[in-house]
Amino acid sequence: MAHPFATLTPDLVLDAVESIGFVSDARILALNSYENRVYQVGIDESQPLIAKFYRPNRWTNEAILEEHSFTAELADVEIPVVAPLVHNGQTLFEHAGFRFTLFPRRGGRAPEPGNLDQLYRLGQLLGRIHAVGATRPFEHREALGVKNFGHDSLNYLLDNDVIPRSLLPAYSSVAKDLLKRVEDVYAATPHQNIRMHGDCHPGNMMTRDEIFHIVDLDDCRMGPAVQDIWMMLAGDRQDCLSQLSELMDGYNEFHDFDPRELALIEPLRALRLLHYSAWLARRWDDPAFPHSFSWFGTERYWGDQVLALREQLAALNEEPLKLF
Repeated sequence: MAHPFATLTPDLVLDAVESIGFVSDARILALNSYENRVYQVGIDESQPLIAKFYRPNRWTNEAILEEHSFTAELADVEIPVVAPLVHNGQTLFEHAGFRFTLFPRRGGRAPEPGNLDQLYRLGQLLGRIHAVGATRPFEHREALGVKNFGHDSLNYLLDNDVIPRSLLPAYSSVAKDLLKRVEDVYAATPHQNIRMHGDCHPGNMMTRDEIFHIVDLDDCRMGPAVQDIWMMLAGDRQDCLSQLSELMDGYNEFHDFDPRELALIEPLRALRLLHYSAWLARRWDDPAFPHSFSWFGTERYWGDQVLALREQLAALNEEPLKLF
């Protein structure tokens, strides 16, 4: 079966950019991206542009445009995001069967893990984003939930012979126990779904000249605010508490965080573990995945996953993080 980007050649990328009126200087640089394909394209007598080609059949046009609209809302209130270029009134284009969007090039580096001063400012940025995100819902983008990220992920892995037979009983058993616990905590924890980034790890942020920018809202969806917060935390419990305190000091300047949502951190981490394995399995027909994730499918990987899920089940039985 042909992989989804089989026909996306460098010449096609240049043709796509030129099809809407830009003149390239024929320089093209592939950037690190797996879900979509992203290129820096040189533009004649101008700054290079970033061209993002969307994975076919993943999002509807309406869902992509809703991402663009959300980004524009954030930019309109001067929240530092990298927003799509508007060209002839449009942000989403199509060429030779591929949908694509252009962005200005922004340089920068990822935040330093555990840097408390940076975490305070990142908290301010997240608070501003969520203040906008809470004003109305998405209509065309799915919400993060136990079914789609948890049960659907596990069912895909079990139905497609992904897990080595020697580890299948252990993985299936612990994953089902984990999802039952996640469901119980979700049901017992008051939370509100808002529009949020959805994949807010440090790699999707960058700093330049002491200003943080949010990049790549491709995974934005409805979900609890804490989903955008817990991936900023690293280290042991004491480290996480001090980092959380700084994040929340900045966050609450712009948006009120419900501390009861902290009980969802470990359930959300559990869902991410299951969803990540299923994501790799679903994308295996794309040659970029076997090339970059060659360890996926090995007994060692799945043995480590069984251990990770067991540790996560234990974490769900511990006292959640609390703000003081």
